[in-house]
Amino acid sequence: MKNELTYTEENYLKAIFSLSTKETKGISTNDIAEKLDTKPSSVTDMIKKLAEKKLVNYKKYQGVLLSKEGRKTAVSIVRNHRLWEVFLVDKLDFDWDEVHELAEQLEHIKSTQLTERLDEFLGFPTHDPHGDPIPDKNGNIEHKSTIQLSSVALEVESVVVGVKDSSSDFLKYLNKKGIGIGNTIKIIHKETFDKSLEILIDNKATLITEEVAKNLFVKEIKV
Repeated sequence: MKNELTYTEENYLKAIFSLSTKETKGISTNDIAEKLDTKPSSVTDMIKKLAEKKLVNYKKYQGVLLSKEGRKTAVSIVRNHRLWEVFLVDKLDFDWDEVHELAEQLEHIKSTQLTERLDEFLGFPTHDPHGDPIPDKNGNIEHKSTIQLSSVALEVESVVVGVKDSSSDFLKYLNKKGIGIGNTIKIIHKETFDKSLEILIDNKATLITEEVAKNLFVKEIKV
């Protein structure tokens, strides 16, 4: 691509890509503003710049979509980010709640050779420490079939495979509860009043709110 992108422009592409995985239609400026914690007017200005660079397609009242080149760029940034998160957790012993901001800085390094060597060094991981899929070098993404823990029936065992909320505060909360990727969970009671859940995590009992359960992606264990 002839025009070098700023970090801010790359962050916008990544945000639109993230939102587009949950929506089939155009992404609204309000949704992008909320994702990036900025003003809708600032989003509108940036979208115009990205459209001029042919990285997004935008029509008023119809939202924003990534162009083919825009998606390619966004996927590359996401790939870098998630590989760096794996490196920081697996090789430098950072906790999963510490790596997002560090990976935000590292993801902008523009070296295909470095990315491919990092991927090889890590053993070609398919998912980052939060359970999110890592695009391969061709931009293909393997999506797991998952459900929210809040949708799992009583006494059905499931395995934690991802989180919807990857904020540091939420991940620290999960650490306190002993909940992480790969843990086995069974719901043993659902409270009618506030829909809180009593669960077994690897056979240890604890209580969580419905909000927490909605932010945990799991895969049911078939018996």
